[in-house]
Amino acid sequence: MKNPVTLIVAGAGGRGTGYASYALAKPRESKVVGVAEPRDYNRGRLAEAHGIPAGQVFRGWEAMAARPKFADAVIIATQDRMHSAPAIAFARKGYAILLEKPMAPTEAECRRIAAEVKRARVTFAVCHVMRYTRYTRALKALLAGGAIGDIVSVQHLEPVGFWHQAHSFVRGSWRNSRESSFMLLAKSCHDLDWLRHVVGVPCTRVSSFGFLKHFRKAERPRGAAPRCLSCRIERTCPYSAKRLYLGMIRKHQPWWPVDVLTTDLTLPGVTKALREGPYGRCVWACDNDVVDHHVVNFEFTGKRTASFTMTAFTETRDRRTRIFGTRGELYGNGQMVWIYDFLTRKKRAIDTSKAGHGILGGHGGGDGGLMEAFVKAVATGDRTGILSGPTESLESHLMVFAAERARLRGTVERVRL
Repeated sequence: MKNPVTLIVAGAGGRGTGYASYALAKPRESKVVGVAEPRDYNRGRLAEAHGIPAGQVFRGWEAMAARPKFADAVIIATQDRMHSAPAIAFARKGYAILLEKPMAPTEAECRRIAAEVKRARVTFAVCHVMRYTRYTRALKALLAGGAIGDIVSVQHLEPVGFWHQAHSFVRGSWRNSRESSFMLLAKSCHDLDWLRHVVGVPCTRVSSFGFLKHFRKAERPRGAAPRCLSCRIERTCPYSAKRLYLGMIRKHQPWWPVDVLTTDLTLPGVTKALREGPYGRCVWACDNDVVDHHVVNFEFTGKRTASFTMTAFTETRDRRTRIFGTRGELYGNGQMVWIYDFLTRKKRAIDTSKAGHGILGGHGGGDGGLMEAFVKAVATGDRTGILSGPTESLESHLMVFAAERARLRGTVERVRL
């Protein structure tokens, strides 16, 4: 690349800052030259890290979009309900776009984004980072090479983890579908997109069941207080905010998820946040409404099927997948892949962590793999490395919306592109 690809960032939270860090790791490939973020601390931190001139630092994406085009591409990592308007505005300005998932919280907005970026003919990628991991690349290569014959069915588990559910989907920003989006879209559009990518053919029909069972007022234990700091049963509660967040500070681990609570990452600072902020609340006394467990069944073309389970009630760990083929069976856990061959009746193991190609590490190399593909596409005009363009991402989002309709209506829903 002769000159680095120039990037601007709309939304300097964890995801926007993370994607922007690619430019710090590989400055010859990309450079961040603008940021828009309403929170002073987040905005200032990203601007300082990248040496962004004061005239290219904005409180809102609207002001940044109003300027004449001053970069090659934009990273849009605003809140879920704030994706559609900036995506359309920057597409019309001619920016290449990297859009955090989900595309938008409604089917109509997703369709409009896809249509607008196609009309503008700009480079576009959705941050379905699971497609770009070393593990997925290796698994896809094995399937393409006929390791288990033709795919017949898939079982896929997303173990959200008990404390992650409490942090993000009970106390946190994605707890309430009216403020962000429903659980399957917020957390699991990654997984439904990954299933579509792995199976390799369109999904046609969906059935779905999901509920908020545990994290609700009716399940609140006797003696539980509204906040963990003043709760007399806190020591016996697995969802104790005091144990999770103060425990991290005492172990000198001032990063996610504790850095979401406050910018004062000291014991007094985090204690104050637990006393006054949303993350100190009892998990049975919040305003959450998203499901804590969900199962979905899929029919794909060619008489193929898949089942997906998302559950809060697990240890936090990598996804687990079984793929059943006409000549063998494959099992994967996010790093290792095991293949059983029906002909030889032998099993072999592949460690995909050793198959990396130097991309950066978040999400098993997915964050770096996505950024690498996107930056290269912007620099060269060759978009073949982008695995999550507008058509692919719209299709997998439609699977998510169909699954939520099926859950709410108790029906089998068709997926129509």
